[in-house]
Amino acid sequence: MNKKLSLLAAAALALSLAQPALAADKIALVVKSLGNGFFDAAHQGALEAAKELKDVEIIYTGPAKATAEGQIEIVNALIAQNVKAIVISANDPDALVPSLKKAMARGIKVISFDSGVKKEGRLMQLNPSNSALIGEKLVKMSEQVVGKTGEIAVLSATAQATNQNIWIAEMKKVLAQPAFAGLKLVNVVYGDDQTDKSYREAQGLFKSYPNLKAIVAPTTVGIAAAAKAVQDEKKVGQIFVTGLGLPSEMAGHVKSGAVKSFAIWNPIDLGYSSIMAASAFIKGTAKGVAGEKISLGRVGSTTLDKDLEGAMAEPFTYDAGNVDKFAKIF
Repeated sequence: MNKKLSLLAAAALALSLAQPALAADKIALVVKSLGNGFFDAAHQGALEAAKELKDVEIIYTGPAKATAEGQIEIVNALIAQNVKAIVISANDPDALVPSLKKAMARGIKVISFDSGVKKEGRLMQLNPSNSALIGEKLVKMSEQVVGKTGEIAVLSATAQATNQNIWIAEMKKVLAQPAFAGLKLVNVVYGDDQTDKSYREAQGLFKSYPNLKAIVAPTTVGIAAAAKAVQDEKKVGQIFVTGLGLPSEMAGHVKSGAVKSFAIWNPIDLGYSSIMAASAFIKGTAKGVAGEKISLGRVGSTTLDKDLEGAMAEPFTYDAGNVDKFAKIF
């Protein structure tokens, strides 16, 4: 009897080994262009998500040059391959809609991330962050270097920059809260996203506000220019610079002491979160309706607004502990 049972067990094992493994869901990560460090980092995050999910295979692709035409060709090829989902950072919000609608008509789940497409061309858009989170982050980073009381100034891009103006408005809302009553915003100046002008505007702030403790620059050009001005004017330790910057441009300023910390989106987390969202749509646990909460794995979750857009998280903080690692990426 035991011999018969062991023979049956052996036969069952042989049969299970002969069964083909379940095919992994193919998710295409379509970026603006190949050879871009930011998107290479997003690819790394996508692979981390695939490893965690176990049933996902990533196809990483994008045109050689950042054109809508190149992305449209890729999307059409992916439709022919019958991938399960397309996750795309769009070079054009309008031009990609027809091909992406065609993909969705074939049952392919489409989400955009980073740079979105129009609502009719995708199931959801995952933004790296949102205006309220950015405004709050800028104030909190200011408080970290200034303390509870002190003067701060903003060095923005152009006076007409919509996103910058929204972020500054959100900063002012946070500064109006009792918890931040000791921080005084003395001025907002504009460097027009030009290095020379931003540098001069920072110098002007030093002269006009001798008690200034921090310059907040929600622009990658402005933050680097302000940090250089602080170094050149020998004000390291007296005035700190913070805001939104690129690790590759800010690593030296962190080492100099002009910058203690700054922020920008974490592309690794963005790639990871995008794949997690796409997998949820494939599995049917996400539908793509306003008010829906979608899991982003280790990053948390996002809630879709009326335009079916969600925000990943507050901007990621970079400092002496991690800036060198990310400076190699973007």
